Amino acid sequence: MSADRAPDGEFLAAAVPGVPGLRFRPPRVPDDYRAMNDAANAAREADGQFITSLEQFSAFYDHLSNCDMERDVFIAEVDGQVAGYGRCAWQREHAGDLVLDVICLLDPAWSRRGIGGALQAVLERRATEVAAGLRGDGPAWFQSMAPNHAAGRVALLLESGFAPVRYGYTMVRPTLDDQPDAPLPQGLEIREVRPEHLRAIWEADREAFRDHWGEGEGTEEQYQQFLADPVQGDTSLWRVAWDGDRVAGQVRSFVNAAENRRLGRTRGWVENISVRRPWRHRGLARALMAASFPLLRARGMTEGALGVDADNPTGALRVYESVGFVPVSGETTYRKQIP
Repeated sequence: MSADRAPDGEFLAAAVPGVPGLRFRPPRVPDDYRAMNDAANAAREADGQFITSLEQFSAFYDHLSNCDMERDVFIAEVDGQVAGYGRCAWQREHAGDLVLDVICLLDPAWSRRGIGGALQAVLERRATEVAAGLRGDGPAWFQSMAPNHAAGRVALLLESGFAPVRYGYTMVRPTLDDQPDAPLPQGLEIREVRPEHLRAIWEADREAFRDHWGEGEGTEEQYQQFLADPVQGDTSLWRVAWDGDRVAGQVRSFVNAAENRRLGRTRGWVENISVRRPWRHRGLARALMAASFPLLRARGMTEGALGVDADNPTGALRVYESVGFVPVSGETTYRKQIP
């Protein structure tokens, strides 16, 4: 599949059977946000994933990290109708590898016509250009993720030369009614989150994940995303433990009201779980998760959910199971080395 950049910055897709009028163009900001979000939600709903409100979507794309909106994001358009979009964004991991995330979201109404393959080719071509300007001594990789049951997306990645490298689960706690016995470790206290705490909380979370697979340095754009997120930024649902003036650990739960309405459920996400090294293996994560359940119940939530890396080095999967979460679906990360 080939694609050539036109003088106005568009990519013109060639030879996509049965899809006349297909083109890939840069987004018009913010005019395209609604159509992009609609396509993304349709794609993710079909795969059993999360939903974003327009406000949340806009906040994310207004603060992209290591991604140029005009050069690294592509709208797939057929005769003026947005069928989906893709983006590539880079990160240099702590281990030194350069990773180019290649993310493709196509409305299922346009699937099985070759558009996904064409968009994947455009994204890989652009990601190769980006990688060429950033290469260091370590290897460079394309990276993409897909739910295990998303057969079409998985097949496209495998056919494109990607291979599975990491596995994860979505886990659900079917009820929030019972309360685990999980006291806060001695010497720590949970405090109300104040605006002046936000930078320390974010930096503590980034530091806690330094020894996790695939992690890199946080960027100022990511911090601005953290501040701007209208769903995950409800600090009244956060449980943050302090040891004096140091953040020891945190669970930043949230309620995605738009997702719950669309999917007809009352789910609270017990997410953004991290404990810094000096405070690990003392039951802090369990205590903060348990302390989150009453807050979610008070919002009318009846179940909890979270995502986990199956190979998390701190044993997170076992911790989550110990407070009642069970795996309900799987997701795989795929990579292909960039020549």
